[in-house]
Amino acid sequence: MTSKEKEGQSDHSSRVTDHFLGLPHRPPFVFVRKLVACEPGISAECETEFSKDDPIFAGHFPGDPLVPGVILTEALAQTAGIAAHQENQRFLLSAIRQMKFFRAVRPEEKITLRARRIAAVGELLQFEVEALIDNKPVAVGQIVLNAVGSDH
Repeated sequence: MTSKEKEGQSDHSSRVTDHFLGLPHRPPFVFVRKLVACEPGISAECETEFSKDDPIFAGHFPGDPLVPGVILTEALAQTAGIAAHQENQRFLLSAIRQMKFFRAVRPEEKITLRARRIAAVGELLQFEVEALIDNKPVAVGQIVLNAVGSDH
């Protein structure tokens, strides 16, 4: 499947089906819709978008829906996981550092997600992450992933 074919449907429960891009996650907790580019072990660029009908907006916030920052951060962590992906290896979120949000993200906005490895110490991989809308940052920070064997 090409990266262009990896786009899913409008709700996050059925987005990515190509082995979930190496992620341990499964619907409804896959927030990456499309893989744009990946340099394995180094970086990844993905896209996502949240439908206005997504159930998360029933409570966040009724009448004024916003993508929760924690969900945006998880989408960035999943992007870092895609960049880090190796066979027989799983990566778990170990730390969120310096995450900053510059503006609210609304349903139906196309979000570009980027992760670039900036450090590795033992089993820990540190990524610089950013979420952009129209090439303007809406969130930036650092994510640390911990490599564990696939049997954990």
